[in-house]
Amino acid sequence: MIKKICLLFGLVFILTGTSFAQDDAEENSGKGFDRSRLFVGGNFGLSIGNYTFINLSPQIGYRFNDMFAAGIGINGLYNQIRDRSNGQTIRKYKYGVAGMNVFGRFYPIQQGFIQLQPEMNYIWGSRVDYLSSPRSKTSLNGKIMPALLVGAGAFLPAGGRGGLVILAQYDLLNKEDYYPNPSSPYGKNIFFSIGYNVGF
Repeated sequence: MIKKICLLFGLVFILTGTSFAQDDAEENSGKGFDRSRLFVGGNFGLSIGNYTFINLSPQIGYRFNDMFAAGIGINGLYNQIRDRSNGQTIRKYKYGVAGMNVFGRFYPIQQGFIQLQPEMNYIWGSRVDYLSSPRSKTSLNGKIMPALLVGAGAFLPAGGRGGLVILAQYDLLNKEDYYPNPSSPYGKNIFFSIGYNVGF
């Protein structure tokens, strides 16, 4: 029930902010859609080793005015974690995430913003224990998990209409770590991401 209320609150926040921002933009500019206010970006990352992480999560948004922006995106994540002892792998975790998100941003200052991002993700994975005999493998059957990310970020202009985005976020619906009973693909701590936005 709490998850449903949080998701409803998040969607109402984004839709209400978007509605007011669009009305304000139309009043101030005397016109509707402005292509120059579109931006694309998202999070893209790669790390290989004992901790392998691949993130392909593009987003597209619209800057309604100086204070409000909103948009949509897709999530694509893959994690592989190896627990090692004395140079040998004792456990290996693998999981993948595919999903969709909507986001709303409020800019209290020109280059800083607060973001709310409801998500719906499909998650699957497995755990292999190399110490057991025979080797045991536990699979996480695919399941759908909501997330409600809240965060604060900074936009650092980097030539033309683009810029670097640094964002700290936390999943309000998360209760525990990924294994043994996952409740979020993001873990139970604040996490940071770096992306790039490009304007049209």
